[in-house]
Amino acid sequence: MENNTSLQQQLLEAGVHFGHLKKKWNPKMLPYIFAEKKGIHIIDLNKTVDHLQEASAALKQIAKSGKKIMFVATKKQAKEIVTECAKRVNMPYATERWLGGMLTNFNTVRKSVKKMQSIEKMLNDGSAESLTKKERLTLTRDKEKMEKVLGGIAQLGRLPAALFMVDISVEHIALAEAKRLGIATFGMVDTNSDPNKVDFAIPANDDATKSIAIITNYITAAIAEGLAERQANKDEEDSSEEGSNENEAKARRLEQEAQAEGGRGRGRGRSADASAASGGAAGAPKRRVGGGGTRRPAGGGAK
Repeated sequence: MENNTSLQQQLLEAGVHFGHLKKKWNPKMLPYIFAEKKGIHIIDLNKTVDHLQEASAALKQIAKSGKKIMFVATKKQAKEIVTECAKRVNMPYATERWLGGMLTNFNTVRKSVKKMQSIEKMLNDGSAESLTKKERLTLTRDKEKMEKVLGGIAQLGRLPAALFMVDISVEHIALAEAKRLGIATFGMVDTNSDPNKVDFAIPANDDATKSIAIITNYITAAIAEGLAERQANKDEEDSSEEGSNENEAKARRLEQEAQAEGGRGRGRGRSADASAASGGAAGAPKRRVGGGGTRRPAGGGAK
């Protein structure tokens, strides 16, 4: 309870509770609105804390399973914050511009990423030295242009398992693509948005820099925790596997020694049998074989 109170205080200080003007509200946000003050809706921070913790727990499990979570925030006040958080946990991100078909036409986007990487390789390994100055300049500009849009997904080899968006109204194209592909969606939802469009809605002010920072950092900490638990489990499995291999090797060694000992015992048995056989033959009475000469009769003398 104390942790929730502390978190709620931090959210209050960051201005997470400030919504939009009453005339701009979405009626579906009514369950998350606490009150109205001077024509501005106030978000219920109790609901914010509950939904934030629920979303963080789900993202932690996704990260723990080894799947990717894509951060999406093209709003000016959210770009730097989201980019920094995504890089901290080594997750893909789109903060400059959402390319139409970035998810639904993922194979074509991957081709563009590979093209960008090949141009970068040419410029770095000296392959472009044979080109003219104008051609090298064109390649450099193309690379910078593609890197600005595709740099955040350069290491994304397959579709992400989830999307985290700062403003679901601004990122409606990304949200539609994720829904079409069955990708889990998480998002900060202000009083002018429909919370039913995302799987995990976090009612919060999605315009203030401080509000965006505290929510995104909380989400990032949960993802980092999931990644740490995954690594710990992996290390534990490796150590147990190593111990199992050592036990198997020891068992094989003992088995080999037992077999070798048995072989030596059988060898000694055969030697004893052979010596017994040879001894028996030696102890048997030998039959005298007569010589070739004639035997003289007893008492016979010269005639």
